[in-house]
Amino acid sequence: DIILDHKGLLDKYIGDCIMAVFGAPLPEPEHPRLACESAVEMIRFLKENRARWTEEFKVPPLNIGIGINTGLMTVGNMGSQRRFDYTVMGDAVNLASRLEGLNKFYGTNILLSDVTYEAVKTQFPFRELDLVQVKGKKQAVRIYELLVDPVFSKEQMLDLFSKALERYRAGDFKEARILFEKCLVLDPKDGPSNLFLIRCREYEKKPPEDWEGVTEFRVK
Repeated sequence: DIILDHKGLLDKYIGDCIMAVFGAPLPEPEHPRLACESAVEMIRFLKENRARWTEEFKVPPLNIGIGINTGLMTVGNMGSQRRFDYTVMGDAVNLASRLEGLNKFYGTNILLSDVTYEAVKTQFPFRELDLVQVKGKKQAVRIYELLVDPVFSKEQMLDLFSKALERYRAGDFKEARILFEKCLVLDPKDGPSNLFLIRCREYEKKPPEDWEGVTEFRVK
C-alpha cells in the first residue's frame, strides 16, 4: 500500500521480495523522491509494528533491506505471445537488487546508488557509506545510507563516521579504527561502524595491495 500510495508500480513478488518501479508506465519527474519516501515509510511502519508482530505471531523480529537505483532501463511487456509480463530490465535494475542484498552486510535498511543520491540529496538525511564493486559490474559504485529519523546522538556519531571513512580510504587503518571505535561508543548497534572496524583490524595486520578504497562483493 505504501508503494502504491507513492505512485509506485508493484512489479512482482520474488519469494519474500517486493520489486517496485517508479516513473513507469506513466512518466513521473519526481520518481527518485517518491521511491525514497516509500522506503522511509516502510521502515517506519516496520519499526512501529515489529514488537507486536513478534508477540502476536511468535516469530523472530522482522527486518527488511531496501535497494534503490535510478537509471535507464528497458520497460514494457516481456515474454512470449502466450505468456508475458509488464516489467523492467537492464543493468540499472540489477544494481538496485545488489544494493538490497548489501544491507545484510552493513547492518542497514536502505541503500542508494550515487545516481539516486544526487537526485534527492537535499531532501533526506544520508551518510556516505562505501565504494563498492558488486557482482556483474566492472566499475565501483559509491553507495549511501538513507537515514530514517536520526536522533541527535546519531548525528554526532555520523560526523565522526565521516572522518573515520576519510582515514579508511586514505589507507590510515589505525586512525580509522580508533575513530570507528569512538563511533561505537556513541552508537554500539551501528552496523556500518562494526563492519568497518572489523575491516580496519584485518587491514592493520595485513594491508591490502594497490589500495583504492573499493570493497568488492562477489555475492548477490
